[in-house]
Amino acid sequence: MLSGTLAVTRVDWSGNDSSTSALAASAEDVSRRAPSRAPQDVLRDKLLLELQEKNPGAALTHLQEAVHARPSLGRHCASIARALGRAAVQAYGPTRAQSFARPVCDTSFAAGVAAQHT
Repeated sequence: MLSGTLAVTRVDWSGNDSSTSALAASAEDVSRRAPSRAPQDVLRDKLLLELQEKNPGAALTHLQEAVHARPSLGRHCASIARALGRAAVQAYGPTRAQSFARPVCDTSFAAGVAAQHT
């Protein structure tokens, strides 16, 4: 009995031998590096996930800590907080979302809540 895994990228039934180019192309695609993401994008996505898994308050606390630890993120703080505000409205509704507001990045979280609600 034989067992194993066989992966076929393409079978050319016409008789033309293009398998070499198909395999070379697939090997080339695998070796390319994924483009690196900007730190603020990574942080925003992480905090949006945390907002869903925990609550907006936890995400805002971690935003404040991240900006304090890495001041270069400060210029992105308002846009991240607004994104959290919009996501909080979708997850919790406008009234409950507003209850999580904190003075992180001024009033950007509250602005995001208000923008999503209107």
